Amino acid sequence: MRLRGRKSMKEDLERQTDLIVFEPRKLKGRWNEFFDNDRPIHIECGMGKGQFISRWSVNNPDINYIGMDMYDELLSRASEKARAFWKKERNSEVVPNLALVRGNVEFLEEMFEEGELERIYLNFSDPWPKSKHGKRRLTHPRFLMKYKQALSEIGEIHFKTDSLSLFEFSLNSFSDVELQMRNISLDLHRSGIREDLVLTEYEAKFIGQGKPIYRLEAVIGDKVREEHRRRVADELEKQLSRGTTKDFESEEE
Repeated sequence: MRLRGRKSMKEDLERQTDLIVFEPRKLKGRWNEFFDNDRPIHIECGMGKGQFISRWSVNNPDINYIGMDMYDELLSRASEKARAFWKKERNSEVVPNLALVRGNVEFLEEMFEEGELERIYLNFSDPWPKSKHGKRRLTHPRFLMKYKQALSEIGEIHFKTDSLSLFEFSLNSFSDVELQMRNISLDLHRSGIREDLVLTEYEAKFIGQGKPIYRLEAVIGDKVREEHRRRVADELEKQLSRGTTKDFESEEE
């Protein structure tokens, strides 16, 4: 997406060294220095105007967030939104746990050290509907391998889209690289808007139009994968136990 440029935009962004990062490669393996702490880092690849990542930063001050996009216009919109959120809801003139990065996910491995990220958000990415453009989709296996490298042992990918074709493609991609998927939804807000999740600008628009939102989570790191398997096994054991008990009681009667 390209937005109309504004006078002196670049100069304004360059002055915001507390929030804007133009050369993320220089921070590879050193993002904790930018945030001045060792808290977990969550990134949204393709943040658009920044509503989603700005809202999460306000809601969770103990997590560091990165919003990444390729255009100065979007960095400008996102910086305005982030500062407005923090001023209104936390009465703060600074945004302590957010970095807005001008970057391309194609070069993710040049920006982050192995295991440096804890979560990646992919929200309403370009579906690239033509088959010949499949490799450009952000859930193509070549991108998933980049995410796997950057994510930690408890790393996760959270993916949302309004495109059924992209969602179907993504399910196959996650399966092809043997990622464990959970919380798969074919209509995320069917029973009402999920209050525990943050909406993007596109998402709010699509909900208003009555379109279903498709979502899934993929667990990457060995630690979180094992935790997920254990939860599934425990739940299955509980269900089997309840079923066995009911069958036994029926026979007794």
